[in-house]
Amino acid sequence: MSAFTFKELAEPKAKHTFSVYKSDDDERLVFGWANVAVRQNGEEVVDLQEDSIDPDDLEAAVYEYVLQFGDGGEEHNPSRRRVARLVESCVFTPQKLNAMGLPEGSVPFGWWIGFRVLDDDTWAKIKDGTFRMFSIEGTGRRIQAAEGGEES
Repeated sequence: MSAFTFKELAEPKAKHTFSVYKSDDDERLVFGWANVAVRQNGEEVVDLQEDSIDPDDLEAAVYEYVLQFGDGGEEHNPSRRRVARLVESCVFTPQKLNAMGLPEGSVPFGWWIGFRVLDDDTWAKIKDGTFRMFSIEGTGRRIQAAEGGEES
């Protein structure tokens, strides 16, 4: 069902894609990691564009996304917006793990999501493996971390 377990996410690797974890076909629900900022071992994750995100910034961005949008699209295509609706969203942080009684390091610091897929074509692509992961779309400021926060 999944390409990476929590344990595998903790292992340092150069690149990861975060697979969709499929659920009940009748419900058309898909779940998975939209973003992992820090692995269980404390290592910061660098994405395919060589970017990373601070967990606090990720949490703020997620809340804004949920409040403003809450829908899923297809491959960042504006004409394919709203093919799915957000049904679950949780940003795991040290504070939330503590509140849940989970020890730090039991799951990565990241954004777990779930969508109900409304579009027949999109659901077919999920089922046949064409779509295997979530991808975050958005804009932001790129800041050089190694140079003390100067914008680039």
